[in-house]
Amino acid sequence: MVSMRIADIQNDIDHELVSKEEIQSLIQSAAAQVSKDYADKDPLLVAVLKGAVDTMAAFSQALSIPCQIDFMSLSSYGSGTVSSGTVTIRQDLSADVRGRHILIVEDIVDSGRTLAWLVEELKRRGAASVEVFALLEKPSRREVDVKVKYRGCEIPDEFVVGFGLDYDERYRNLDSIAVLKPEVYQGEQA
Repeated sequence: MVSMRIADIQNDIDHELVSKEEIQSLIQSAAAQVSKDYADKDPLLVAVLKGAVDTMAAFSQALSIPCQIDFMSLSSYGSGTVSSGTVTIRQDLSADVRGRHILIVEDIVDSGRTLAWLVEELKRRGAASVEVFALLEKPSRREVDVKVKYRGCEIPDEFVVGFGLDYDERYRNLDSIAVLKPEVYQGEQA
């Protein structure tokens, strides 16, 4: 049954965009720089559930410095492929961010709206600093200017899944970043 499910997932994929090895290399490179930059800062890594879980796990394990991790659950997409533009907190952080150096660990920056909202919210809560690591960026879709200090790679404007990224809660379990066939989500994109 497991191999049949994997075959079904692969049938929905148009092509691989970023391989497992490329993901690991991008994360290792950014983590090395963050480890230097945050050597004496006791950073709090913050990721947004569920998409950034894989990125957070790989990134935090690649760091050579102590850090804490925490998660928020935010929503701006619902079950579709296009952001609604309204950010809703589903689950808040458990840690107090006042006086802390925060590094947001993101899977993908698309429109930038949710990320910009989160950066401002953490600053409003009294964080000493707030910076961003994004594994993937889609500059062609950017609607809000948001500073990404640590970058993985830029990708074209294609609907991607894998390594935590989903379509309707599916495909997160792929170990690479892949482009979903349009017929899988046909009719939903604006």
